[in-house]
Amino acid sequence: MLTKRIIPCLDIKEGRVVKGTNFVELRDAGDPVELSKIYNEQGADELVFLDITASYEKRDILIDLVEKTAEQVFIPLTVGGGIRSVEDFRKILRAGADKISVNTAAVKNPALVREASEIFGSQCVVVAIDAKRNYIDEDKLESKELEDKNIVKIDKNKYCWFEVYIYGGRKETGIDAIEWSKEVEELGAGEILLTSMDADGTKKGYDIKLTKSISTNVKLPVIASGGCGALKHVYDVFEYGKADAALMASILHYREYTIQEIKKYLLKKNIPVRL
Repeated sequence: MLTKRIIPCLDIKEGRVVKGTNFVELRDAGDPVELSKIYNEQGADELVFLDITASYEKRDILIDLVEKTAEQVFIPLTVGGGIRSVEDFRKILRAGADKISVNTAAVKNPALVREASEIFGSQCVVVAIDAKRNYIDEDKLESKELEDKNIVKIDKNKYCWFEVYIYGGRKETGIDAIEWSKEVEELGAGEILLTSMDADGTKKGYDIKLTKSISTNVKLPVIASGGCGALKHVYDVFEYGKADAALMASILHYREYTIQEIKKYLLKKNIPVRL
């Protein structure tokens, strides 16, 4: 059985790690290089570094910060934010990254996913999907405008579809997240980084419905992100959400738990992890 991965996420703004709620109200969480070093020593399986305003500000990622972070970690490093071309992939990989995460650029130019996977290998290409629930009244379930949407039942008489957002959660696309996940798999992506915008920063748990909806529709590994606030949340997203990895931020940045504590808890619950 494949082990499940625990992955700290460093959201970077102006050179600092930040954390917010539902993609807004950002607050400082520390120095990215120092935090990377700590998580590497604690036994993180991988690390994700996201320059969260690069795409929106239409600028390149902070290369020097990527280089400094890569020097401190000896685990796979995924870098995202402001990646727009194959040349950007090349620059970030040269700076020390092992994988590149694309969201906005993949939506605007899906061919980039195919081209990058052909040049660098699918294992280097992570497509990030920022998804938000779009609730539907029960009497509108059969409407024509929803013909191309995957409707998910949330609970009794409550339904939604999951919409893809770009530019760091600032712009809706009208794209169904489940359909988009299938498309990026066909394009050659090696992994999906799935963030629930509804759950992000709330610490109330991952969006299990969203995670399971994507995980059961693709063969790609799915990294669940958004909402982790307790040990049980990590267990739930593996057991019920069928995720392959759990991304987390606040629970680690503010020293609520160490990675070893999380992994030991999961092992007791029969979730396979690497200590």
